This record gives sequence, structure tokens and C-alpha cells, in this order.
Amino acid sequence: MIDRRVVVLVVPAAGTWAPPGREPEAWRLALAEDTYEVLAALDLVEVAVAVVGGDAAGLAKVAGLTWPGTPVFAAESVLDAVEKAGPTAATVAVSHDVPDLPGLLIGKLFRALSSADLAVTPAEDGSLCAIGVRRPVAPWVAAADPTFDTPLGTLEHLKPRRHAVALGPGWHRLRSGADLARLDPGLEGWDATRALLRGK
Repeated sequence: MIDRRVVVLVVPAAGTWAPPGREPEAWRLALAEDTYEVLAALDLVEVAVAVVGGDAAGLAKVAGLTWPGTPVFAAESVLDAVEKAGPTAATVAVSHDVPDLPGLLIGKLFRALSSADLAVTPAEDGSLCAIGVRRPVAPWVAAADPTFDTPLGTLEHLKPRRHAVALGPGWHRLRSGADLARLDPGLEGWDATRALLRGK
């Protein structure tokens, strides 16, 4: 029985950045598809997809990107998605806009959650790529209600003890034109994102 699960949170299309000339909805779904594929390839991990603020049509679009049997559900927040993922020893919520994320970074968060309440992968822009949560959720984590835009400094200020927040290696999200330069054309994966950038 697998006792840990990764949740991919897919943001609503409204307000989502997309490169010039690319349709925001298509961009959102391409990023989500590639991020999902990264997570689905991990060993000993189940993957579920939470659509934040999505309607039935949005859920159906995202469900069409996943393998049969992958749970896809609506959620209101990171912690809501963590709760709906089911009873596990630890859950890692991953932002949808990290299509080239190395799976190794997720493994590091799971290991850190053996002692920390939270384990995060910081993004270069000051946000968070992934948020790992130890279960049951600690009261201070529930009160903080972290999102992918919660500054790491805020979590450090709120933590009740020194090692309550574990920091994993950093990565990047695709939220601006400058972020596109961080994509490595020689790296395998992120096929949907790559195709959209090429205009295919």
C-alpha cells in the first residue's frame, strides 16, 4: 500500500500568464500535462490532480490529460487538495507550472517530512514550486494555509520550532518570459510545453 501521494494543483485559466502569441488555456493545460507526466513517472508514489477554482468543463479538460484511474477533483486550496488526496503519511502538492521539474526533488521533500511539518521546494522568483505536508496537518500549518505564492520568510516566521520547515533544492516556475530561458532544450520531457512554444 502506498502511503504518500503527490497532488498537482492546476490554476484557473483566468489570470494565468502565457507567452506572447500563445492562448492562456492551451498554455495552462500544456504545463499541467508535462508536470503530471513528471510525477506519474515517479516510483512508489500515487498521483492525483486537483483543479483549483475549476468548473465541470475545466475538470474534464484536465482529466483528459491523465492516465486512466488518476483521481481528478476540485479543490479550494493547497491544504484542501491535500485533505482530499486521502489519508497518507505525507502529501506533496506541486504547482502545475513546473513541467521540467526533476522528480528527485519530490523525493527529497518526502524524506524531509519524516521529521518536518512542512517541506518546500522554493522557486527562483520567491514563490514555491512544491509544498510537502506531513499528516496529520500540524495546527500551525493549518493556520498558515500556505499557497504556492506564500513567501518562504512567512513560513519561517510562523514555524513553532527550528526544524518545522525543511527546505529542499530550488527550481523555477514558468510565469514570465524570463522563466522560459531556464528551460533546457537538451533535457528530455516537457513535450507539450515544447510543442506549444514551437507553435505546433
